[in-house]
Amino acid sequence: MREVLAGHAAAEVMEEWGIRHLFGLPGDSINHLVDNLRSEQEQIEFIQVRHEEVAALAASSYAKLTGKIGVCLSIGGPGAIHLLNGLYDAKADGAPVLVLAGQVESSKLGEDSFQEVHLERLFQDVSVFNARVSSPDSFPDLLNQAIRTAYARKGVSVLVIPDDMPGQKIKQHVRNTSSVSSTAKPAPLLDDINTGLHYLNNAKRPVILAGTGAKGAREELEEFADKLAAPIIFTLPAKGILPDEHPFNLGQLGQIGTKPAYEAMDETDLLIMIGTSFPYREFLPDDAKAIQIDADSAQIGKRYPVSVGIAGDSSLVLHEMNKSLSRRDDRLFLEECQKNMRNWWNHVQKDEIEATAPIKPPQVIPMIQKIARDDATLSVDVGNVTVWTARHFRITHQKFIISSWMATMGCGLPGAIASSIAYPDRQAIAVCGDGGFTMVMHDFVTAVKYKLPIIVVVLNNRKIGMIKYEQEEIGHLEYETDLQDIDFAQFAKACGGEGYRIIKHEDLQPAFEMASKSNKPVILDVQIEDEPPLPGKITFDQATGYSKHLMKKFFKEHEVEMPPLRKALKRLF
Repeated sequence: MREVLAGHAAAEVMEEWGIRHLFGLPGDSINHLVDNLRSEQEQIEFIQVRHEEVAALAASSYAKLTGKIGVCLSIGGPGAIHLLNGLYDAKADGAPVLVLAGQVESSKLGEDSFQEVHLERLFQDVSVFNARVSSPDSFPDLLNQAIRTAYARKGVSVLVIPDDMPGQKIKQHVRNTSSVSSTAKPAPLLDDINTGLHYLNNAKRPVILAGTGAKGAREELEEFADKLAAPIIFTLPAKGILPDEHPFNLGQLGQIGTKPAYEAMDETDLLIMIGTSFPYREFLPDDAKAIQIDADSAQIGKRYPVSVGIAGDSSLVLHEMNKSLSRRDDRLFLEECQKNMRNWWNHVQKDEIEATAPIKPPQVIPMIQKIARDDATLSVDVGNVTVWTARHFRITHQKFIISSWMATMGCGLPGAIASSIAYPDRQAIAVCGDGGFTMVMHDFVTAVKYKLPIIVVVLNNRKIGMIKYEQEEIGHLEYETDLQDIDFAQFAKACGGEGYRIIKHEDLQPAFEMASKSNKPVILDVQIEDEPPLPGKITFDQATGYSKHLMKKFFKEHEVEMPPLRKALKRLF
């Protein structure tokens, strides 16, 4: 038996699992493992970031894009704490991520040593696997189990590594574990299929709501919708399963959604949820019958009172249903929905082709459309920019990623970095608001360092725009949403990239074309008008809340001396 360093043996485990990239920062309590990885750098590329939050967000995005495990590394204490936001994003969106977290030497554990934090407790809620390496011999097998569990349970695996462990020698003996894994597609019960078919055959106005669980069932979904004559509404993270201008596609639902989607959902007599646990009950029908298909039986009936639950892989379920369904002759409801969608595209196109001063957000997205290649990745940040991109970018075959359930600002840039690392021959575009971008802008220099030709489009309204809109929508006065302006184009140049500040509409197209031809990271700082992202359908409560806001704003600005009216308003608002 030959002796090897425990850290080298762990690196070999990572190689066996096909891990080729790792995001992180070296430091005190992880340095021994980093040195082991340095000797394996031809197999595992270490991507040095400037902040551990970006490492975790990039690892999460890497997993969402590739289906492979994303890996991030940090020291213990402050570095590990910084990881949490990105790890909760991975947990919420079901992305397999491995955390290699340093810790003080094992002999010093429990002594309140410098930067000592109880990491197992820290990571307990966010993880599906959470263990500390207690002996050098256990390191490789524990790592193997961590990776296996992250894949199997689609979540975050954490391995806490006291700094003395990787540098100790172990004897390579017969291994307890291997990198061989297997996955199974849960098959539906025939009785559930037959019950579902009964509801399908009796529905007059069926509507499909498809989520990320339908990503592996694109062909089956398309055939199912055609046979049923049912329009499809996609959840935001499922955007792109079918092209946005596909004849069955009604876009997204809810605050970011389209009017045709809202109206179809309002009129349906059968809601068919496929691979989604849509959280916004107010946008679902009041009392329509419903079928829910999900690989995870725990999700069935969780957020809507379904009539039929079918536990199984969506591709298998739809395949079985398609075998029994005949193509429906009555297509009136579908055709009305399609007509509404054509009218919707014509409506939004008017906003897109308008040339105004200042520039409006809907005028920017078509410029992204013009330069985006078919295989590009769009990494979209959270905020108003989410609405503008979801509504105006017409996906053909591009990949679309976002922080969906966690909805954390700052996800756009790390996602573009991860995409460019994972797919160096493909275009990576980050679409950010100025609020989200400033949370992680320091890592634009990471893209410069690794020569990643990403394009970062910043819709700069000098506000936390979504928060301003939310305050107004519930009838409050805007408060603390203004942001100090930053010239992001100059920042890009200071980092060694390229930058363009765009103020006039006529400068949009030339700047975007130059960005698309660059082999450097580029920031397009687009100065836009502050415009609320109104939903496709405004509800009565939203209109009432906004009216309250306008009344408050009027009296605040005019400071009228009307004591009785002031008292009345105080009681009202």
